[in-house]
Amino acid sequence: MVQRIIKTEVDYQAALSRIDKLMDAEPNTPEGDELELLVTLVELYEGRKYAIDMPDAVEAIKFRMEQSGLNQQDIVPFIGSKSKVSEVLNKKRPLSLSMMRALHKGLGIPAEILLQEQDQDFPEEIPDIYWKKFPIKEMMSLGWIPSSRSIDGNEEEIMRRFIQDAGGMNSFTRLSFRVSKSPIKKLRTNRYALIAWCLRLMELSKKHPIQKEYAPKSIDLLEVSKLSYFRNGPLLAKEYLEKQGVQFFIVPHLKKTFLDGAVMISDDKNPIIALTLRYDRIDNFWFCLLHELAHLMKHISMDEPDIIVDELETRHSRLKSKDTREKEADRIAQNALIPEDEWKQVNLDENNLARVVIDLSEKLKIHPAIIAGRIRFEKNNYRILSQFLGRGEVKQIFYS
Repeated sequence: MVQRIIKTEVDYQAALSRIDKLMDAEPNTPEGDELELLVTLVELYEGRKYAIDMPDAVEAIKFRMEQSGLNQQDIVPFIGSKSKVSEVLNKKRPLSLSMMRALHKGLGIPAEILLQEQDQDFPEEIPDIYWKKFPIKEMMSLGWIPSSRSIDGNEEEIMRRFIQDAGGMNSFTRLSFRVSKSPIKKLRTNRYALIAWCLRLMELSKKHPIQKEYAPKSIDLLEVSKLSYFRNGPLLAKEYLEKQGVQFFIVPHLKKTFLDGAVMISDDKNPIIALTLRYDRIDNFWFCLLHELAHLMKHISMDEPDIIVDELETRHSRLKSKDTREKEADRIAQNALIPEDEWKQVNLDENNLARVVIDLSEKLKIHPAIIAGRIRFEKNNYRILSQFLGRGEVKQIFYS
């Protein structure tokens, strides 16, 4: 008795033969149920085997033009320009989703013909998203998405493929909503560049999973700060975090963004921390890292996808801000790097601040850049102690 999907002509003929024997079977009997199942399986096989070929999309457009008495100029509103119309009709340019939607709405050409997929409809449009605003060329130059000869008009398709790699449209919708409501909108960062950066972070998280499950409060911030003492401290910090179940990535910032770092809880409930190294200095790396860890431990929910993004060069303005989370993260990061009781003993009016940096660095066993950076910030003087900052060294550690 055949009770499986019919895949071959042999299976098909066997099913037809069995149907002939069961034609007189009574309904609601074992033989009747078998007959009903076989008929359904045969119909499925015949539907696949003998399906009428779908009309070519371009030929369907030409047919509708002829049927309606339209010329190439008449369909410019649906395709975008006279040159694009010519390229599409000569099959030198593929139809984009925006073109397909316009042709479907304006000329009534079925979606499945334009998509060349039976029983398919266009993907749902996302309100308030303008695909052309994404920095696709820059993303391609960074290797985030494959290079494409034609970006113009194909922005939605390109971004949808990227979004799929980052977790799918549901993740994107939640991300774009969270980002649009984020305090970052009050800063200088472009929303579309920010969404693209976050998508890259989500994509990396999918591509490079870690097996360790994160246990809240398992990270010792003082232990992390001590890793700065070693020449390869940033790599040691990455290793330490991953052993604690936290994914860590360096994701360069995009133009029109001023991001320094972020902490995110993925759709899979995994914590992710990323830094941009927008300022490639040792002191900046460690402060940004501890700041994001403070957010992870104090301010972000592990029960649902969440994200906090930071522009840390605005620290002085945040001192006057009402954003208590940022103030607390700053304070936690400062105290984890240099304990408060140790900092109180530092004389900022000392003539030889370089000696202060060296002595305290050895006492605390942390990188001197951290102390120099704190002194520069407290004195609001960024022309001093530059020799300790380790400019250009962090990227070299990660990419050498």
